[in-house]
Amino acid sequence: MNKLNFANKWVLVTGASSGLGQEMARQLAAKHKANLIIAARRKDKLDQLKAELEASHNIQVKVIVADLSVHADVVSMIDTCLADGQLYGAILNAGITYFGRHKDLPWEQTENIMKTNVNSVVYMTSRLIAHFEQANTEAGVMIVSSMAAFFPVPYQAVYSATKAFIMAFANALSVEIKNPALSLSIYAPGGIATEMTEGKNFNDLKGWLMPVGQAATEGLNAFISRKQVHVPGFLNRVGNVFMNFIPRKFILKNMGKVYYKSLLKAESL
Repeated sequence: MNKLNFANKWVLVTGASSGLGQEMARQLAAKHKANLIIAARRKDKLDQLKAELEASHNIQVKVIVADLSVHADVVSMIDTCLADGQLYGAILNAGITYFGRHKDLPWEQTENIMKTNVNSVVYMTSRLIAHFEQANTEAGVMIVSSMAAFFPVPYQAVYSATKAFIMAFANALSVEIKNPALSLSIYAPGGIATEMTEGKNFNDLKGWLMPVGQAATEGLNAFISRKQVHVPGFLNRVGNVFMNFIPRKFILKNMGKVYYKSLLKAESL
């Protein structure tokens, strides 16, 4: 299977108003000369990014304002992306996290996390794969999961579960694809230094966070190479393998201690 080539092709990036999605959009424009459909909730941020990328890189950018916890927004966004038949690739990056005791998480927030991280991703992936299968054209879809899909993180229980769900879903679905020029990739980074991890609860964990530029570069390289699952960072990959030989209870207990310490410190500020 040939590598993906984004030059002058249309690529959708969700969650593009900040963090990993924004950085991936910037690199797609600067390094790969892709035309972009950028989607998120914050229109002002998307408009700023559109102006920046079109002025700097001689590409085209379309903005779609959508709240991925709202199914009607998700349907409308995908309808728009597929309407002209020019979409070449999609990076489904948008997601929500939460760091704290699960008992303190209101049900409305729990449901919002699941709608955004699971429901919208399953719907978008299903529509995109069906479209590219029927068109029988070269294309790629990448879902951003997390290392939490392999080893769930205490005090981020719902988030971890959503990432495990989409990891299992995408891995299974990839086997069903019949179009030989279509790839479904899963990107599973550890913590990334973004707006999502700026809260005081993460203060003690910031030393573990990967720079967003590095995370975006590795993710795009994995997407282009059509890797089925990619964990960025050499130490993360080694750790991911090594942890398979350690009792899960031991790992969870020690991760829980680290995260709980950070949480208590934040609560004392």
